[in-house]
Amino acid sequence: MSTATDCPLPPKLPSDSSPAAIQVPFSRPSIEDDDIRAVEEVLRSGWIAYGPHVERLEQALASYVGVPYGVTLNSCTSALEAVLQVSGIRGEVVVPSFTWVAVANAVVNAGAVPVFADIDEATFNLTADSLRTLIGPGTEAVIVPHYGGQPADIAGIKQLCDQHGLLLIEDCAETLGGTRDGIVAGSSGIGCFSFYPTKAITTAMGGAVLSRDAALVAKIRSYATHGLRTSTPVNGSVHRPWERAAEMPGRNLRMPNLLAALGLTQLARLDTLNELRRSAARLYDELLADVPGIVVPSVAPGVRHVYQMYSLRVLDGQRERMLRCLWASGINANIHFDPPIHRQPWYAERDFRSIELPVTERLSGEILTLPIFPSMTRDDIHTVAAVVRKVLI
Repeated sequence: MSTATDCPLPPKLPSDSSPAAIQVPFSRPSIEDDDIRAVEEVLRSGWIAYGPHVERLEQALASYVGVPYGVTLNSCTSALEAVLQVSGIRGEVVVPSFTWVAVANAVVNAGAVPVFADIDEATFNLTADSLRTLIGPGTEAVIVPHYGGQPADIAGIKQLCDQHGLLLIEDCAETLGGTRDGIVAGSSGIGCFSFYPTKAITTAMGGAVLSRDAALVAKIRSYATHGLRTSTPVNGSVHRPWERAAEMPGRNLRMPNLLAALGLTQLARLDTLNELRRSAARLYDELLADVPGIVVPSVAPGVRHVYQMYSLRVLDGQRERMLRCLWASGINANIHFDPPIHRQPWYAERDFRSIELPVTERLSGEILTLPIFPSMTRDDIHTVAAVVRKVLI
């Protein structure tokens, strides 16, 4: 077993932005010739801002998830905030503390109040039970991030939200293509998605809202376009396309045509990319099954986990040493998430309502995410697993 002094931190921490310094990156987007051709065609067309690929991507995403309507945006964070803004949510919104801070930031920036809930120890997701005690007279919405590629029990959560008249928002940033009991992530509530380079598909930067609610999607499209409704006569009778009138104080959150073209070619390969991640996870499971002091990801019954992340629990206070040894070996592992949101400075200084969060507190000190991405080779996975084994065996 390695000791802390066996694994000093390197002079410069590994970074995916400095590939020469690392042996195995944390993530690597899958960019192929058809992606490059699609982007080049748009560049040569001169139509690089809003254009036809945007609508095509919106339709393709909605069809994939199984809902009728969609709108693309510049990020999943914008998607979350836009849903809250146009829905008029200004009261309490229940969210996990064990998630990326953008979730709570979106709530605050929309003028609402986050309430922090605990999570399930096995899947790191919210459950109906973890939400139930937090629902009160001021509760207006629930945001459910599906952690790491594994959908939460959204059927149970939706039933609870319906009982209390709460808006249900699914944060599917990490779970495009994941299913639970045949239910596609993002198809039960209002689905918000991310296309950041570490995600299942990428548009470099980008996001989307997918929904069964046509009016909601239309409002978000307007909000994301400076509050304008496109092709709308100002005087209600004569169509004058050069005249635009804001119907709300919106923002500019649109996805450009250039990035949508990349998204379309990426989406065409999504199932293949997800299956490559699942294959990598199976090999990790096999290589790490007998390692003491860790808990490999647990998959709930009926779940198709798409492994946007492969997150271990490292027990007995060994997480930092494990991370140091991985970094020292040129392996860009990471942590998702520590500190949890309720302990981050801006939130810790304010009295946001919550219950005790024992699972969140425990997991934030144990969680460690190993590299996983579609082009990861078997040798890469063996290299990472060998360091994990060396530290603990």
